[in-house]
Amino acid sequence: MTHQTPNIAVRVVRIEQASPLIKRFTLQAADGGSLPAFGGGSHVIVQIPAASGLLYNAYSLLSSPFQLQHYQIAVRREEASRGGSAFMHEQLAEGDILQISPPNNLFPLHASSGRQILIAGGIGITPFMSQMEELQASGASFELHYAFRSREQAAFVEELTARYGAHCHFHDAAQGELCDVAGLLQQMAEQDHVYVCGPQSLIEAVQVAGAAQGIAPARLHWEQFAASTQGGAAFTVVLARSGREIPVAAGQSILQAIESDGTVAVDCLCREGVCGTCEVGIVEGEAEHRDQYLSDEEKQAQKSLLICVSRARGARLVLDL
Repeated sequence: MTHQTPNIAVRVVRIEQASPLIKRFTLQAADGGSLPAFGGGSHVIVQIPAASGLLYNAYSLLSSPFQLQHYQIAVRREEASRGGSAFMHEQLAEGDILQISPPNNLFPLHASSGRQILIAGGIGITPFMSQMEELQASGASFELHYAFRSREQAAFVEELTARYGAHCHFHDAAQGELCDVAGLLQQMAEQDHVYVCGPQSLIEAVQVAGAAQGIAPARLHWEQFAASTQGGAAFTVVLARSGREIPVAAGQSILQAIESDGTVAVDCLCREGVCGTCEVGIVEGEAEHRDQYLSDEEKQAQKSLLICVSRARGARLVLDL
């Protein structure tokens, strides 16, 4: 993997069908020991030996932070998969060994005397599973709003209801039960915090409603699972220190191309354009910035880019690697 921290070998001890498109995987340390501690909202990066080569996918930990004998992740089967979700759904079996990174948390809860309002869309429910364990254990005031296309397609509804009861509010689009984001934010008190995870449209709805209500940005938190690398033409990345040229396909990120090439190792954490770990200097060429980390001024300066999501504007981009 591209991290400098040691990987953890884990054994797949259980695979469950959580919904028609989502599977839950229970992982235990291959050596039988305890796994590293983590906080609600954390993720691990799984090394996936797909047919197209090694892939590195980030998955939220949805198991309880209070027990470290196993981790659980959930994977949605994607039709446009690069091979990662296809491998996890179709080839991975109980008993198999995977390599994962230690947990990292880019979506933590923030201490507050007010309510913690969690808004999930689809597979975006996963980071909230571990967060709700923490919130309930601490006696915090919280509520979950979970939006999905239909009850048949939704994962973990019965489990959430059994654990958290009245804390949960489900919004089934097939029944016309849409989540009124603007209405939720209108009811926010001064100490309340909002967390949202799901499709870009849901995140943007929260951002727009928050701005309209004048809610301080420090009280709005989001995690985006699917920063798009789609769109735009193929191009070539040149590693300035060696002169090596690496082709980047239209549906591939620079990070993925570099990892597949294997010439250099690049640190990364989120793979979503939010943490800044994979920021790399631009020697020549211009970037098409797609991250949420660099400021508008930094993007205009064209001095660096986040290679997990951003692309080249032209046919060639020379990087300080």
